[in-house]
Amino acid sequence: MSEEQLKDTTAMPVAGKPPATVQVTWSGDHVFEGVRSSGGPAITMDSSGKQGPSPVDTLLCALAGCTGVDVVDILTKRRTPMSALSVEVVGERFAGTPSRITKIHLVYRIIGAGVERVHAERAIELAVTKYCSVRDSLDPNMPITWALELNGSYSE
Repeated sequence: MSEEQLKDTTAMPVAGKPPATVQVTWSGDHVFEGVRSSGGPAITMDSSGKQGPSPVDTLLCALAGCTGVDVVDILTKRRTPMSALSVEVVGERFAGTPSRITKIHLVYRIIGAGVERVHAERAIELAVTKYCSVRDSLDPNMPITWALELNGSYSE
């Protein structure tokens, strides 16, 4: 390892976490199957959206799933578990090529009798800004905003 690589702590692996390794195989047309190299369930990605979400949609799903796990864990630790959670994600796209995502907005819909808005908002804020490894893997300058709908009551 070069001296420059040793100084770059952003490239250092997290202690105890093995590298994430996946295998993606072309299935024809614009369809690809992805699976962890160690095995497990596969996901189908299809840029035409016929057999599965596109790769970009899959990225947005990964962000929602990653932050969602954190929200569930944080609220469970507060002993205010929810009965339902869904996350709607809108990724604005660049008009040129590549059509990269330029801005993301997440809407968290939480149902739970004992969940207080202030605690749900704090859980979401921590998930989006501190704990989600998918978010931290994206461009740090990309704007990511969120809103909360708690028990049917919406606020931004």
